Amino acid sequence: MGVAIGIDSHKSSLAAAALDELGRMVDVKEFRNDARGHDDLLRWSRAQGGDRVIGIEGAGSYGAGVARHLIDANENAHEVPAFLTHRERKRNPSKGKSDPSDAVAIARVAARGEGLCSPRRTDVFVDLKLLSDHRDQLVRARTQLINRTHTDLVISHPGYEKRIPKLNSKKSQAAALTLLRGDRSVRARLIRERIGEIRRLTKKIADVERQIAGKVNESGTTLTSLHGIGFVIAAKILGEVGDPARIRSKGAFAMLTGTAPIEASSGATKRHRLNRGGNRQLNYALHMMARARLRHHADTKAYVARRQMEGKSDKEAMRCLKRHLSNVVFRQLMADLKGLSKAA
Repeated sequence: MGVAIGIDSHKSSLAAAALDELGRMVDVKEFRNDARGHDDLLRWSRAQGGDRVIGIEGAGSYGAGVARHLIDANENAHEVPAFLTHRERKRNPSKGKSDPSDAVAIARVAARGEGLCSPRRTDVFVDLKLLSDHRDQLVRARTQLINRTHTDLVISHPGYEKRIPKLNSKKSQAAALTLLRGDRSVRARLIRERIGEIRRLTKKIADVERQIAGKVNESGTTLTSLHGIGFVIAAKILGEVGDPARIRSKGAFAMLTGTAPIEASSGATKRHRLNRGGNRQLNYALHMMARARLRHHADTKAYVARRQMEGKSDKEAMRCLKRHLSNVVFRQLMADLKGLSKAA
């Protein structure tokens, strides 16, 4: 292989580094993250040599534009997952962290060719990512309003929380409005306005969820056939993973989801601890899947019981379960990929 180029993408800038076939740094340069900067980066990369491989971190976000530009120019461009860059950077902690050093780390990952994938994610995966993120934003906004309204009601009507513990349902919201009947204070007016806004956000969330369901069906995935995965969780998984072909093994998927355990043994004590790396959105999706299965799935309950009988704590048993579910989801993604290949 010839030159390896790494690109660290940011909102306004692109840091690029070129390494020769022996891994020696040839050049490091920064470009603007706009159309003109993309042209300059393309010319610069072609000046580095004929046989090139280009790695881009953030090809699904700030680096999406330059990724499209390079691929349209027939460049050999790949997406580099952020956790691989982080792992590479840890090999040289004395270098510190900067955009140029990150670009060098990305170039080294690209040179090895492990864990790379095409930045050309199909439109349906991009749409699912956008819709899933939008739904999360709406849910957070509604939760903040509910908490603020709940606090104001506790102040204006002490003891109200014993009768109306939550404000999530239409029934509880109507009951809260009944409490305010005849109250013309500023606090009461604000509570009424917030409850109206909560209802508006609830309708918007329902509308987004209908769009998500349509896109999940359009993707052809069978993830929703797994117990504990509905349209919302399936959308989050597909939106974060993108093209399943990027994942080389179930171990790599476990690293991506942050469910691969990290050994934390000492002396005669053999144990593993929580892995805080990986994609936290995927980790959250598996956590929600695990909670749903623990409520209604007999095999999952038996699995956790076995782990607890082995001496594991509740948290350790949950981590084991999430690692197991990571394998389950990975197998389903690979089955869908094979099904699409046969259909093609």
